[in-house]
Amino acid sequence: MTDATYIDQQANPHRFKNALLRAGLYAMLVLFALYYLMPLFVMVVTSLKSLDEIRTGSLLGLPREIDVSAWGTAWSGACTGIQCEGLQPYFWNSVLIAVPAVFISTVLGAFNGYVISQWRFKGSNIIFALMLFGCFVPFQVVILPMAILLGKMGIAGSITGLIFVHVIYGLGFTTLFFRNYYISIPVELVKAALIDGAGFFRIFWSVFLPLSAPIVVVTVIWQFTQIWNDFLFGVSFSQAGTQPITVALNNIVNSTTGVKEYNVDMAAAIIAALPTLLVYVVAGKYFIRGLTAGSVKG
Repeated sequence: MTDATYIDQQANPHRFKNALLRAGLYAMLVLFALYYLMPLFVMVVTSLKSLDEIRTGSLLGLPREIDVSAWGTAWSGACTGIQCEGLQPYFWNSVLIAVPAVFISTVLGAFNGYVISQWRFKGSNIIFALMLFGCFVPFQVVILPMAILLGKMGIAGSITGLIFVHVIYGLGFTTLFFRNYYISIPVELVKAALIDGAGFFRIFWSVFLPLSAPIVVVTVIWQFTQIWNDFLFGVSFSQAGTQPITVALNNIVNSTTGVKEYNVDMAAAIIAALPTLLVYVVAGKYFIRGLTAGSVKG
């Protein structure tokens, strides 16, 4: 028996053990995935059933006949049962709130992170600590002072007011993301730009922004998810005609008049969740890369 054959025989038990452990790990991950995907499965199949089939059929059973009328009712509305107004206007309200708020808070966060990480000044650490503290202030604490401020500014109950609220509340998070990312960029790049005659804004525009794609993706996904899924600010600072989709969804699902249309409720919940779900499906891997991009300095 050669030495190579002997070593291979000795290694076989370890290979089998490793393969068994790997198979067990995959099986456990599949079970966890099925467990967490089960509610989504129930929502989808329920939304594709008629109301009569829901009452007589199994909760987990596939629809005997696919019926998409609940999706049309959830989106456009129909004065049957409990549903008279669909999610369509509220969906576009959420778009009008989320897109500008994400853009403004990302730009301001990038600029703040650049200043705090690269242009230290007296009191910069205190300012950053206060902004960081703002990330952990509960929503409920700021509702009353924010309502007073919006009233004095004349934007209470408007789309503009909700954009302002989300920009202010998200600024601490976006500043934290960009500061932690920019602090990992070598200071030699800044020194070289200064020697070449670049100024404050030129360095930000030509050096830092081109390197910011990973953290921009993280910030956009984070802010979009937080703003789109927000309910407390939406219900507190909006009025009829400016309510986001989460408020409309709550009104539909918790309505107690007429016949409870479970298929419409499920379709409405999926419609409300689709934008954030698509964002994570399309850009989820970039989100993870961006989170770890600035984790090691240098």
